[in-house]
Amino acid sequence: MENSVQIGKRSITKEEYFAPGHRACLGCAEALAVRLACKALGRNAIIVSATGCMEVVSSVLPTTSWRVPWIHTLFENTGAVASGIEAGLKVMTRKGKRPDKEAKVVVMAGDGATSDIGLQALSGAFERGHDLLYICLDNEAYMNTGIQRSSATPYGASTTTAPAGTKSIGQVTWKKNMPAIAAAHDIPYVATACPSYPFDLMDKVAKAAAVHGPTYVHILSVCPTGWGCAPDLAIKMGRLAVQTRMFPLYEIENGQYKLGPGGARPRPVTDYLGLQRRFRHLSEETIKEIQRRVDEEYARLEEKVAHQSGS
Repeated sequence: MENSVQIGKRSITKEEYFAPGHRACLGCAEALAVRLACKALGRNAIIVSATGCMEVVSSVLPTTSWRVPWIHTLFENTGAVASGIEAGLKVMTRKGKRPDKEAKVVVMAGDGATSDIGLQALSGAFERGHDLLYICLDNEAYMNTGIQRSSATPYGASTTTAPAGTKSIGQVTWKKNMPAIAAAHDIPYVATACPSYPFDLMDKVAKAAAVHGPTYVHILSVCPTGWGCAPDLAIKMGRLAVQTRMFPLYEIENGQYKLGPGGARPRPVTDYLGLQRRFRHLSEETIKEIQRRVDEEYARLEEKVAHQSGS
C-alpha cells in the first residue's frame, strides 16, 4: 500500500480522510474514533453525518475536516438519507450514469441520533436491507447541546437533565443495548469497538464495510468534558470501560458471537467509575448494584458464545 506504515502485520495508511484542525474538545476520543474509522474506510466512502458533536466541530464554514464526500442530516432522518443515497447510486449505476464501482455509504451518528431520535429511520434502513454501514459514536449523552441524558446514558450518571441530588442518583434507567437491537434485525454484521483499542476498531470497521448489506458498529467515545475526567485520560478511560466490562468488545457475524480483547480478566467497576465526576455521588450500595448488573450482562454474553460453540 502506498503512503502507508507497517505496524506488525498491519499496513496502516498515512492518509487522513478526517483532517486535523477541527474544533473538538481537548481529549475528545470521538474525534479519534472518526479518524480511525476513516482510515479503515479509505477514500471510496460517502459519509452521512447526523447533527451532533462531530458535525459541528468538523464543518464550521468556510473550512471542513472531511476529505471524502460528506453530507449533514438531521437527528431523525440519517438512516433515511443514507438509504436514499445508496438507492440512488444503484440506479445511476444501472443506467450507466456512473462507473460500476463500490462506494460505501457510511452513517456516523451519536447515541442520541441513533438510540433515540433516529431509531425509526435506522430500523427501516436495516429492515429494507440497504447496503450501508451505520457507525454509532456513543459518548453516552447529548454532549453537543449541554450534556443532556440520552437512552445510552449509564445508570447512575449525573447529567444536566438527570442531575444527581439529595433524592436522585441521576440517570435512573439502564443503558439501552443498541447492538442487540441492531442484531435483532438479522443483519449480517454487528460489532462494538473503542478507539482505546485502535487496531480492533479499524479491523471491525473494515470488515463491516466489506459486507454487502446493512452493518452496524457501536463505538464507545470517551467525552472528558461531559464525563468529568481529565482530557489526558481519554484512552485510559476507554480501556477501563472495556476491562471492567462496562463496555465489552464483541462481534456478531451472521448470528455468531465472538468476544473481543480486554475483558478476560475483569477489573472492578470502581476503577472506572471513580475517575469520572458524573459518578462521584454514587453510594457504595449503588456501585454494588452496577457491578451486579455488569456481571450479569457479561455472563449472558458469554452464554451466547458458549451456546454456539456447543460447550
